[in-house]
Amino acid sequence: MSNLSRNRYFGVALRGLAMGAADVVPGVSGGTIAFITGIYQELLDSLSRIGPHTLTILFKQGIAAAWRYINGTFLLTLFSGVLISIFSLAKVITYLLANYPIVVWGFFFGLILASVVPIARRVPNWTWQCWLALVLGGALAILVSEMRPTEIVATPYTLFFSGALAICAMILPGISGSFILLMIGIYPQVISAVHQMQVSALAWFGAGAVCGLLLFSRLLSWLMHRFPSVTLSFLVGILLGSLKIVWPWKLAENGVDISGEKLAPMMSNVLPAEFAAVTGQPSFMLGALSAAVAAVLLVLSIEWLHWRHVGNVAQQQ
Repeated sequence: MSNLSRNRYFGVALRGLAMGAADVVPGVSGGTIAFITGIYQELLDSLSRIGPHTLTILFKQGIAAAWRYINGTFLLTLFSGVLISIFSLAKVITYLLANYPIVVWGFFFGLILASVVPIARRVPNWTWQCWLALVLGGALAILVSEMRPTEIVATPYTLFFSGALAICAMILPGISGSFILLMIGIYPQVISAVHQMQVSALAWFGAGAVCGLLLFSRLLSWLMHRFPSVTLSFLVGILLGSLKIVWPWKLAENGVDISGEKLAPMMSNVLPAEFAAVTGQPSFMLGALSAAVAAVLLVLSIEWLHWRHVGNVAQQQ
């Protein structure tokens, strides 16, 4: 493997680590990270190639040809980073959310807000269909944010279908798979299974995630190639609507005490001053704003580096 290839896959592994860290947080999507780091389309296209045709290539041309066809090294590197991040950073993210929730949510608010820029820039012409898709995407994200958590028993079947549903949300920028798990009441069981290494539960959840990922990625890849502008506009709407989920200052509704949750369910968004007045706690507005600005600068820097890399590649060709 050349030095150029090593550097590329090292970058892919870092993107996987960032995606895994985002997926742990209920309210932030790993798909957002994939998009702003410039690998979203490659990820969808690679996943969409995994299917019956891959088996045909495998039997006729061998393992190496099938591996190249599905872009196997890219997928293995990326998802290795995702898994390493999930298993190593789950406790860290949980700790940060428990002790510095407002600053953490401020960072992710800025991250998602800034992510609108690189996606919107890829829409060449904002037609009425694009604006309609944007409104529908925003409405979908707000509808998801208004869902109230339920509780289901963690059985092999519920874990399987929860994994399939969550992975479909995770691959969409702006909709968090972890948040969906929280809404259907199985998020604590999944996080517990990760912490305690419950192999059986993780196997069922993982099997559902793999099935959902392979099916949904094919649909999304087809939409991105067939209707790119409308699909991207829909994703922009989802991102804008999901800002409601990650707003840093929240108060429990109807007197329900869920101060330990720090999440959107059964909570309403308020201004920092109202938060401080009601809770008697500092609003940490300066910390949240600083984190949000840092996230915006991070996203814009990544976008600038991405386009600089694209320009360099075009000049070399």
